[in-house]
Amino acid sequence: MKTYLIEDTGDSAIIGFKDANLTLITPIMKALYDDSNVEMVRYVDKHPELDDRTLYVKVKKGNALDAIKKASKAVAEYYSGL
Repeated sequence: MKTYLIEDTGDSAIIGFKDANLTLITPIMKALYDDSNVEMVRYVDKHPELDDRTLYVKVKKGNALDAIKKASKAVAEYYSGL
């Protein structure tokens, strides 16, 4: 699975997933939902053979990419047993 940045406006970001695996995306979304600074998390899954899946994140303050990095790090630490 490859990730790429589609849009970054500071308080919101859209991340694209090529050959997405929900096994990884779902826990990242859960970590984002648990972050009190995250205002909205939206997962978009259109036709799987025509469009890449995307994740939209909007934060109340700060930077959305920082929230995504924080959530990703928390998930990585949880599954690596640290």
